[in-house]
Amino acid sequence: MKHYFLLIFSSLSFLLSAQTNVIDEVIWIVGDDAILRSEVEEQRVRMQFEGTKMEGDPNCVIPEEIAIQKLLLHQAKIDSISESPSSVSAQVDQRINYFISQIGSREKMEEYFGKTSFELREELREIVGQQMVAQRIQQKIIGDVRVTPSEVRDFFTGLSSDQIPIIPAKTEVQIITIEPTISVQEIESVKARLREFRERIESGDASFSTLAVLYSEDTETARRGGELGFTGRGMLVQEFATAAFNLSDPKRVSQIVETEYGFHIIQLVEKRGDRINVRHILMKPKADPNEKKAAMEKLDTIANSIRTGKMTFENAVVQFSSDKNTRMNAGLMVNAKTGDSKFQFQDLPQEVARIASTLEVGEISKPFTMINSSGKEVSAIVKIKSKVPAQPANLNDNYQEIKDMLMERKGKEAFEKWIANKQKETYIMIKDGWKNCNFRFPGWVR
Repeated sequence: MKHYFLLIFSSLSFLLSAQTNVIDEVIWIVGDDAILRSEVEEQRVRMQFEGTKMEGDPNCVIPEEIAIQKLLLHQAKIDSISESPSSVSAQVDQRINYFISQIGSREKMEEYFGKTSFELREELREIVGQQMVAQRIQQKIIGDVRVTPSEVRDFFTGLSSDQIPIIPAKTEVQIITIEPTISVQEIESVKARLREFRERIESGDASFSTLAVLYSEDTETARRGGELGFTGRGMLVQEFATAAFNLSDPKRVSQIVETEYGFHIIQLVEKRGDRINVRHILMKPKADPNEKKAAMEKLDTIANSIRTGKMTFENAVVQFSSDKNTRMNAGLMVNAKTGDSKFQFQDLPQEVARIASTLEVGEISKPFTMINSSGKEVSAIVKIKSKVPAQPANLNDNYQEIKDMLMERKGKEAFEKWIANKQKETYIMIKDGWKNCNFRFPGWVR
């Protein structure tokens, strides 16, 4: 995200010059490349806009960051490393989508930049491509770093008590969820509303974007007029992807599409190869309050049966749980960040974390309501399978975390050594007034 606003303000350099009355000048030369004062000013404004805190003088930190990227890009030329156009395009699409999400709509984005989407996209290609290549070179530099078990042990034993990391508290949680029954009448009511929207849009009585803002229950895209931004088929649920990629006329609206999230209508914005941009309106049928109450009562009965030994939690998962992600795993929740079943409490769904923090190992909660991964309100009970309190790291339980610390340190040392060598073999000139700095990497000034 740190790069996004750099891209925004790079398109506004003429405004910076006008506002500060600065005549552009070369302040650094790195090899055959110049660093301009305007580049530093643009990045400084970006960081102020973001509220990013900077360690040190911006007139020292920012030029050095730009110089490091130029060294990396020079190495990429030597190694013949480049990024595929498709990879660059995908990153550009993501950034364009981000701009739209922040500014509000494609039209507002174009007005903000004073450019069409096509012009802005072409302007970003070179910038994004350079960033991606620089990242690849940096990964290559540290990619050969290896550590042995004995090195990990020696590293750990050499840490002082205040250097030993604290491993946060972690827990394993099993869950049973039940979705309240939704009546046929409620489902038909939602479909009728979407059919009404479709007719109004195709007759010209209302725009898709306006109706999405007013009525779509996908709150993230609703404020953008329902627009998803460019995405590939694999990023969409199957039913939605099939309907979206079958669209060919931007003036038409799809038939109603049902997914795990609810019911949608979809309108094509633009296709580009294997990527597509569409708008959608999502509506979710609501369960009757009596059905919600019935689901809670059913879970209360299930919890009591488990507590009294009439059934196990694992058997109850198989018989009753509607959570497709955990039903075949004895109800054990899986941490998407790590791929295992251990969670820091802040990584659990908010409602689960609140309940789990009050339970002991083996204890089963009272029924509660939560929003599941599909955005639906469900009733749930949880059981704590294990809890590990926060504690200083040790080699037996936290070998991987300690290894990662050592890998990070050795990677940093490898990169510092590479920069030092490149500084020695590269012509570097820094204009007076820009060199009296405590640089991150000594060696720029000779």
